[in-house]
Amino acid sequence: MPINKVGSKGIADGSVATADFADGVVTSAKLENNAVTNAKLSNSSITLFGTSISLGSSATFTNRFVNWQTVKTSGFTAVAGEGYFCNTTSSAFTVTLPTSATRGDTIAIKDYAGTFATNNLTINRSVHNIQGVANNSLISTNRASVVLVYVDSTRGWEFVEESNVAVLVGTYISATGGTITTSGDYKIHTFTGDGSFVVATIGNPAGGPNIVDYLVVAGGGSANDSYGGGGAGGFRFYANTTNNPQTGPGAPLNNYPSGTTITVSTTTYPITVGAGGSAGPGLSNTAGNNSIFSTITSAGGGKGGAYIRPTPSQPGTSGGSGGGGGSWDGPGPNPGGTGNSPPTSPPQGNNGGAGLHLTCDTGGGGGGAIAVGSNGAQPYLGGNGGAGAGITGFGTSGQLSCGQYYFSGGGGGANVPNGAGYGTAGIGGGGNGRLGGTPSVQGTANTGGGGGAGSGPSPTNNGGKGIVIIRYKFQ
Repeated sequence: MPINKVGSKGIADGSVATADFADGVVTSAKLENNAVTNAKLSNSSITLFGTSISLGSSATFTNRFVNWQTVKTSGFTAVAGEGYFCNTTSSAFTVTLPTSATRGDTIAIKDYAGTFATNNLTINRSVHNIQGVANNSLISTNRASVVLVYVDSTRGWEFVEESNVAVLVGTYISATGGTITTSGDYKIHTFTGDGSFVVATIGNPAGGPNIVDYLVVAGGGSANDSYGGGGAGGFRFYANTTNNPQTGPGAPLNNYPSGTTITVSTTTYPITVGAGGSAGPGLSNTAGNNSIFSTITSAGGGKGGAYIRPTPSQPGTSGGSGGGGGSWDGPGPNPGGTGNSPPTSPPQGNNGGAGLHLTCDTGGGGGGAIAVGSNGAQPYLGGNGGAGAGITGFGTSGQLSCGQYYFSGGGGGANVPNGAGYGTAGIGGGGNGRLGGTPSVQGTANTGGGGGAGSGPSPTNNGGKGIVIIRYKFQ
């Protein structure tokens, strides 16, 4: 009689050994209607991560195979196959991803105390991309958790699980307008004429700041038929500590104070680049024109004074830097114009020099960004223009051998035809004065230099046009 049931007592523990079966004799054909099933087994399932799975069934577990570590409270380098509870209660910190990674490497991160919104957690990409971008990531929402899996050299680390996550990949400013060049991690927008700086995207803490560096130089003032040099256009800027202006060739960095910061948003910023003042017959010369970016206005340079008989002598006028004074009918000097007008902090320019008469006629030099214009002197010595400011990393105008770029130099004063000397322009694009009867030199375009004084109406008395340069971190 066939045995159709075998109870637990029918087979003693350990009585059926491997040796009792010849190789290959127990086949599906020997088991009628799947006689041995999970139901016949005392243990018919297994449990993984708290989930019971019947033998022969399947289940999906996505990137849960990590070894969770003790709570982290400060920056550290993550290891593939590990999970981290990060506690930023005391301060924000950074998790640095491994420099070496293989496809499938998995790292998990969880906000331990619900403080990521107050003290953000930064994920430093190290050498690999994060989601195809060479940026770090920022987690700034409470109770956030992420799981990262390394894919390949193109995508790098991908976030395959995200919970309560607001911002992951760092962003930077992107913008259009002007002539755009790149220097290292910075983009530079140079405006030599009016235009628009259009911000399309802004940065976040994981990427770049939204504060831009800028250089705003106004148009230089013109000189006249004789004597007083034109004042330089106002010079205003903001720069980070590695690119601050210089006070002279070869001078150390960081010795010229930065101005007001500008935080940009996604909008259009009109740019005005001030024209230089124009020369004309008689006393018809003009001051330079303002340059404007956002809340920053640099004032045009003051025009140079003159002495044209029988018209009373003219002082220099005020502006970003003051124009030099014309020679004087009386015993005292004819004053130069006031610089840093209207006042800014730090100052945008300096006073022009005074003109003299006495036994000879000499004009004062125009003021410059970092120095006053010199007074006219005896015998027949026109005043020198004030020096402009040198700066690195903002463009190409007025480059010197030391790699600096100079802006806003005052124009030199001049004297009468039989004079012995004329004022030289302050470094930075101002024009030299000239002896009577010879043409003077106009301020250099896009430096804001003041026009040099001569003794005859000429376009060469014009002031130099200004410039606006904007720089920001883009990667």
